[in-house]
Amino acid sequence: MEQAVALLKKLIAVPSTSRDEAGTATVIFDHLSEAGIDTVERQYNNVYARSAQWDDSKPVLLLNSHHDTVKPAASWTRDPFVPTVEDDRLYGLGSNDAGASAVSLIAAFIHYYNKVLPFNIILAITAEEEVTGEHGIRALLPTLGRIDMAVVGEPTQLQAAVGERGLVVLDCVAHGKRGHAARNEGINALYIAMDDINAMRGYQPEKVSSLLGPIKFTTTMIECGTQHNVVPDECKWVMDIRTTDAYTNEETIELVRSVVKSDIKERSTRIRASAIDESHPLVATAVELGSKAFVSPTTSDMSQMAFPSLKIGPGDSARSHTADEYILLSEIGQGIDYYKQFIARLAEKDLNRN
Repeated sequence: MEQAVALLKKLIAVPSTSRDEAGTATVIFDHLSEAGIDTVERQYNNVYARSAQWDDSKPVLLLNSHHDTVKPAASWTRDPFVPTVEDDRLYGLGSNDAGASAVSLIAAFIHYYNKVLPFNIILAITAEEEVTGEHGIRALLPTLGRIDMAVVGEPTQLQAAVGERGLVVLDCVAHGKRGHAARNEGINALYIAMDDINAMRGYQPEKVSSLLGPIKFTTTMIECGTQHNVVPDECKWVMDIRTTDAYTNEETIELVRSVVKSDIKERSTRIRASAIDESHPLVATAVELGSKAFVSPTTSDMSQMAFPSLKIGPGDSARSHTADEYILLSEIGQGIDYYKQFIARLAEKDLNRN
């Protein structure tokens, strides 16, 4: 507990906004090395290590959290890079999201590092999670090799996030023909866009996720016209799509194309929906420890994982990205104990069936 809190204070004191996490990567690497973790390695600003008693015939459990942060809000009343303890609260940027989860997972990994378990463990404290960056978990996963399941440390109040929606943002352009508004000329691109927007507003694909529910299509921006008496020949609009595991992101885009007349172009397809079956040992273990399963409203690096994953960790998501962010010291202790118990309970299960 004391070592975890001391590590978190060091992390808070080193600025680590996304894509600028070299300092905190060094802090984590040094901490693991000093703890006797001989397998610790670094790729970009991702720090990872494998359990000492590695056996290629065993399943692999990934313990993952991130050490990058968002930029501090202007409304902070404290220095966000000075760790400050007041009663049970530790204030500092990244303390809650996701520093407490990271240091708790590190403590649990160190505890089990030399122990023989029915599965291997990889610890990965990664970068660029807040921006889903190209040098974060996405770059590291191919290096890690086969992974069978993952625990993703994020502030969930130690409740079990069994799923989260994916995200696709579409830039859409309706094309018409320019004309004079007074002469009933041209083809109004705004009307074409309005028809498309209304069509998507009432559209729901046939398949619906049993866990995540229906896909959510929301038009969020529109830009059109140059002056009041000119029929616009182009209308731009943006749609936010919260995807599910019923369709891949690519399939969802094609569904939109089948409905609208506007040209559409996706910004990215890499933030994918995540869902884990309630019968999976990860979920069963969490429930045995008193956690309740829920669908998370926020995204995480689970979106990059093509294997079963469970998001769970100390802290409260409501504090994330806020001014005067804090974590309770008691929550760190609870997080360490929870992760250690989780691994012990998981070791009692038959993982070869999953």
